[in-house]
Amino acid sequence: MKKGVRYAIGEILIVIVGITIAFSMNKCADEKKDDTLKQQYLENIKNDIEVDKKNLESISQSIGMKIGVLNEVLPLINTDNPEKRSKMNKIYSVFTSSDFFPKDVTYQTMINSGDFKLIDDFDLKAVIETHYSNYKIMLKDYERLDIIHKEYLGKYMIDNADFDAMRRGQFGYSNEKLFKNILQSVNGALMIKKAATERGIKSCDSILTILK
Repeated sequence: MKKGVRYAIGEILIVIVGITIAFSMNKCADEKKDDTLKQQYLENIKNDIEVDKKNLESISQSIGMKIGVLNEVLPLINTDNPEKRSKMNKIYSVFTSSDFFPKDVTYQTMINSGDFKLIDDFDLKAVIETHYSNYKIMLKDYERLDIIHKEYLGKYMIDNADFDAMRRGQFGYSNEKLFKNILQSVNGALMIKKAATERGIKSCDSILTILK
């Protein structure tokens, strides 16, 4: 009888040990799988931010060129300077928009799927969240220029630009005082946009230093 009890207990212990080992192996496998997934996410985020930085650097360069054109042209508008008409040919580059669309698919996927919890380093998690929040602030500064383009510059060009006169070699812009005021506002908005872009680049550099 005692021998049978000991045998049964032994069998139970073997089963318990087996189950424990199986659970441990499954847990190790899951942890390894989670770590692999986390590293893939972090690598994708790094690649996304590298692309973002490159785009922001291009935008910053474009903004700098536009500010340079405005600094050259603005003093001539609403004056009788003979160089005014020839210099105005450069102004059209200022009318183009330099938009930024963050590559945040990886980050949004992590948030929406709940996989952001895989990053167990609190400081790293905070840095990533702050970086993508910085984009939102940066894009708010971009909106200033978009508003001026849509609500003021576009309307001015429709109401006051005479393209037929320009083709005849004439200046072609009436109400020069208003035109100059709008372009000065554009210049100020470009400066704000450039400063925001530089902050975005700096944020990219900071997080890339950590991710590398």
